[in-house]
Amino acid sequence: MFLVRKRAFARAGLVGNPSDGYHGRTISIVVRDFWAEVVLYEWDSVDIVLAEDDRASFHSVQDLARDVRLHGYYGGIRLVKATIKRFVEYCDKRGVALHGRNFSVRYETTIPRQVGLAGSSAIIVATLRCLMEFYGVEVPLVAQPSFVLSVERDELGIAAGLQDRVIQVYEGLVSMDFAREREKDVDGFQCYAYEPMDPGLLPPLFLAWSDQLSEPTEVFHNDIRGRFDREETGVVQAMKTFGRLAAEARTALREGDVVRLAALMNENFDTRRRIYALPAWQVEMVETARRCGASAKFAGSGGAIIGTFRGAAMFEELSARLGALGCRTLRPRVAE
Repeated sequence: MFLVRKRAFARAGLVGNPSDGYHGRTISIVVRDFWAEVVLYEWDSVDIVLAEDDRASFHSVQDLARDVRLHGYYGGIRLVKATIKRFVEYCDKRGVALHGRNFSVRYETTIPRQVGLAGSSAIIVATLRCLMEFYGVEVPLVAQPSFVLSVERDELGIAAGLQDRVIQVYEGLVSMDFAREREKDVDGFQCYAYEPMDPGLLPPLFLAWSDQLSEPTEVFHNDIRGRFDREETGVVQAMKTFGRLAAEARTALREGDVVRLAALMNENFDTRRRIYALPAWQVEMVETARRCGASAKFAGSGGAIIGTFRGAAMFEELSARLGALGCRTLRPRVAE
């Protein structure tokens, strides 16, 4: 019996986010400590197995209300279904005949939810990888991030950029340039310039995240998009700044300039803070890390932070102080 198992990992934006949706530049890392895993095996019918995140049975109405507060209304089933639909349409459009065998598919994820570590796109990437192997159809690598984005944005109406999908497809450490002049069409998808870099260039990094309630990222991003489209000066200028920071961070990484990289990461957050209304508890995470002597910025849309640190003693202090805020801290594993 045919069976395939694929994983896609969490990600953290190092510098430049959230300019990926605004023709900017970013640098990101994959976080191999957390993943979404999809298992697909041949079956009599197309069967999508419910996961814990999709549960519809609760001990009480209070249990239901708590689950919604923690996780929102959205499980992973919609992501899997939308990926399958988009994949079928992709093949139909290109005249690719799919064999008639059916499958059962299930997913699970260890990625902390709603703290901006790209859990939703990880499920889609892992599902796409399973479908490509099951049907023997290969979406070009450079087009896969745009395929994944089309599932979220066009099928599900989730506001998002390409950064998360690029790093989850390519893995490791990647510098991305989303400038209009770098745009190219591949299989009907808009693609840009993606440069894998050696993860060995990275200085010691920490990642911390909170278990507190957080707003789903598809809601969090919407107002900034509207302000950008209305050409609000502060927002437009901030996106240009994010892109510049990413370009300078690429140079700092290649030259081993850890001090410069730390300063750029700090400036990234400070720029974001000027245009976003940020929850006080998320700002406190960044400020607490900085009081330890580390650099710190949001790893994504909020709820998780990433930064550089110097030595074991500083990491222990970070873990203790952030732990007092209800956060967990680790050193992200980037390379295999």
